[in-house]
Amino acid sequence: MRPTPHILVINGTKVRRPVFILGAPHSGTELLARAVKRSPGFHLTHGRPELLRVTYAFARRPAIAGERGRGAARVLRDAYAATWQITPQGCAQCPPECRAAAGLPPADSPAARTAPQTCERPRGVYRYADAAPDLLYSADVLLDAFPDAQLLQVIRDGRDVVADMLNDERCLAWFKPGVANLDEVFPNPFLGVEEVVDRDRWPKAAPAVKCALRWRGSVRLSARLRAQTPEDQLYTVRYEDLVTRPKEVTERVSAYLGAQIAPVSRAELVRVADRGPGAVGAWRDRLTPRQLVQVERVAGRELRRLGYTLSVAG
Repeated sequence: MRPTPHILVINGTKVRRPVFILGAPHSGTELLARAVKRSPGFHLTHGRPELLRVTYAFARRPAIAGERGRGAARVLRDAYAATWQITPQGCAQCPPECRAAAGLPPADSPAARTAPQTCERPRGVYRYADAAPDLLYSADVLLDAFPDAQLLQVIRDGRDVVADMLNDERCLAWFKPGVANLDEVFPNPFLGVEEVVDRDRWPKAAPAVKCALRWRGSVRLSARLRAQTPEDQLYTVRYEDLVTRPKEVTERVSAYLGAQIAPVSRAELVRVADRGPGAVGAWRDRLTPRQLVQVERVAGRELRRLGYTLSVAG
């Protein structure tokens, strides 16, 4: 049973049915987040520093949230009370991804001097949303903090996810010996290491194996979340459908949220169709045969469960 909701007022508006977009790294949450951010009445944030400090603490040490109980929900609400404020000072702290989704230039660019100082006007906002990276690991705390929250989770082919992760230094940085915390936290949902055999081989595991473990751990977590969350509070979007049938998917998302969501722009679809980051099926060109075998051996069961066909190598 979820706790009684607390009233949170942001920019003079009560926060009701906030929307949170969840998924593995490079699962395509950014594409959906851009559509929500451009939708009338929505104010979506994407990785504000004051929130990331909290969510990464919960993600890397799940016991913190468990030990604090309802205190963890209060900490998260306080973080959003700051994150969702629409002020020039606050918007200046937004990462490049968030500003780009709003159509604003980077905060340190010359163009920012003449650009709008905020991405939204407070009086036009009636729904709040967030798509912070790795928010999936705080899903339980989110539902405790906001019992009426609506979750959107994005699922993508793990091979494409690994291909993009391997070219993202921020993702790979979590695997460095001084950062990975397997000696302190095991099982480790954030790193996707749930079995002793995976922990034992972690130090010498190839980067593709570590990326595959992260994806496998995230989709397992998504499955558990699906099993314990009411249908009216969790909707799953298949990334490949979002790219190939954007109108159909956004209509379904709009029906789920009870609000009209802007369609994914044609420019975005062209960008993800060129076999680069975000492209569907790009793993065929971007993963080596050895990497493909590694990924499918680690995550083959989850790939099949989600309806993805394994290669001959798998």
